[in-house]
Amino acid sequence: QAQLLESGGGLVQPGGSLRLSCAASGFTLDYYAIVWFRQAPGKQRDFVAAISSDGSTNYTASVKVRFTISRNNAWNTVYPQMNSLSVEDTAVYYCQTTYKSRNYWGRGTQVTVSS
Repeated sequence: QAQLLESGGGLVQPGGSLRLSCAASGFTLDYYAIVWFRQAPGKQRDFVAAISSDGSTNYTASVKVRFTISRNNAWNTVYPQMNSLSVEDTAVYYCQTTYKSRNYWGRGTQVTVSS
């Protein structure tokens, strides 16, 4: 069964960095896009970034110069590198993919930016 598992979240000070991971199991990540979303307390889940099977990327405007998403197909994993974090980046981060016409979500990883 296809599964996604996020990791790498934590507490970081403003201006700091974190690298999240989204590890896929039950299917080969090579051929599928991975999309990252985040949900802050009391807010809707919003698009953050995406990486397609050919490695092309897309970012929401607020993270475009600070986040970089990459993939390691050998490890079946996608990595968003998040730099210059601000308190506005505090949220639960989720990865998502569509595999065999079904949407799969991970359980999320908490990112808290605070001094």
